[in-house]
Amino acid sequence: MVVSMAKKSTKKKTVEKKSQAGVESPMDSAALDGLRTKIDRIDKKLVAMLNERAGFVVDVGEIKRGSDTPIYAPHREAAVLQKALDNNDGPLPNRTIEAIYREMMSGSFALERALRIGFLGPLGSYSHQAAVKQFGSSVEYTDLRQIAAVFSEVRRGHADYGLVPIENSIGGGITETLDALWENAGKVRVYAEIQIGIHHMFLSDADPKDIRRIHSKPEVFAQCRSWLNAQFPNAALCPDVSTSQAVQTAIDENKTARGIGAEPGSAAIASELAGELYGLPCVFEGIEDNADNITRFYVISKEKAGRTGDDKTAITFVTEDKHGALVEVLQSFHNAGVNLSHIDKRPSGRENWNYTFYIDATGHRDDPEMKQALKDARVHCKEIQVLGSFPRSQRIL
Repeated sequence: MVVSMAKKSTKKKTVEKKSQAGVESPMDSAALDGLRTKIDRIDKKLVAMLNERAGFVVDVGEIKRGSDTPIYAPHREAAVLQKALDNNDGPLPNRTIEAIYREMMSGSFALERALRIGFLGPLGSYSHQAAVKQFGSSVEYTDLRQIAAVFSEVRRGHADYGLVPIENSIGGGITETLDALWENAGKVRVYAEIQIGIHHMFLSDADPKDIRRIHSKPEVFAQCRSWLNAQFPNAALCPDVSTSQAVQTAIDENKTARGIGAEPGSAAIASELAGELYGLPCVFEGIEDNADNITRFYVISKEKAGRTGDDKTAITFVTEDKHGALVEVLQSFHNAGVNLSHIDKRPSGRENWNYTFYIDATGHRDDPEMKQALKDARVHCKEIQVLGSFPRSQRIL
């Protein structure tokens, strides 16, 4: 009897605790109301200060209209971001502060003049995602289906800036971009670089246990092989022309299945942005086997970027047809104290077994050390071109 009463008493206390779960006490409510009032007051000040800043941006835009000063200046952007991060004492992480400032600068571009950004489409591609992270949501984006088309639109002035992938930390250099850089040398310049982490999402509106087909690009399957073998060993991997098209294919197949009364069984691997744009839910996040998968992008322009003191210079060259010519070119940079952070090569397209080399060198083309290195290297080259100097990317977006 005592045991029975004890059990009832314990049960009653448990029910009371459960009934109070999620319910604010009067004391908590008063404290929260006070904090929310303070937050509302700060929000009002924030909006006023943002608009005050925007007013000065409009004044800057008026001055720029009478000159050739570019709307987007990566060296100025780098300085503004660094100052903001230097002023950050927390608790917000630097990543959050940078994201806020990038959106704020995106709005500033729109106030000065509408910018048009060309990228390697389709919508929802990783290039599209990188462009949005770099330029924010207040500019116009142009979906171009080929890297060559991005260069062409910038060269013709139809796009103010273009964004193209240059290398992936797993897959290496992007040959289409390297070829386009050579073909457009002197007409289009490398203006900035950005890095984004490539995180693949498993997207589907079907029950995971029913998945029979998975759509994506072949290289994406390769980057998720271990995860796919463990989670969906019996599913067919269906190659598609792009991750965005893979999302649309999965949506169409599942819609067709429902139309005939069958269980949908298709999924796609793509970017988070692609899922949001096309309305396909994310089932599993970050399924790539290597979490450090990073793609580096060039921003291309007809303009030149100023010096920041932490820059890179992209260079392309063809060596003289003589023994040790490549070694001599590389030695020229070594002797000048200039570090090379990237080197790649492509067939020149002019002569068999003749190659065009691409390097990223640490420093700006106007630095004395870089000038000396280029001068010494020219002696050993049939042709050498500076593709552009730009601020070094310091963070992964």
